[in-house]
Amino acid sequence: MSQASEFHNIDDPNDGLFRELGTGLTTRIFSGEQAMLSIVTIAPNGQGTLHRHPEEQWGVLLEGSAIRVQGDEEIPVKKGDFWRTPGGVPHTMRAGPEGARVLDIFSPPRPEYKKAGKGFAGS
Repeated sequence: MSQASEFHNIDDPNDGLFRELGTGLTTRIFSGEQAMLSIVTIAPNGQGTLHRHPEEQWGVLLEGSAIRVQGDEEIPVKKGDFWRTPGGVPHTMRAGPEGARVLDIFSPPRPEYKKAGKGFAGS
């Protein structure tokens, strides 16, 4: 059985399951059995919705700059910074003036992200 379908490219805008998270926020999702990757693009000065979900989440800032809102803290992040968000902790991100691109890793995969759609889901 070919393993070619298990290979992807982080810069290919047609690769992955597309989801519009909000105005100026999009993601491409790649789901496995035990983990899920999400490549989020945030427009300059764009911001997500504060939300929470039971899955553990790791994030890596690939490009740009941002403020990570996590719990009751606002933490500046720059390219190369990464963080862990435990399940149930409220969080969002606000991009800097040049925008941001983030790699999120979820475990286990988020069921609502296994299909195209809109919004962050969670609560």
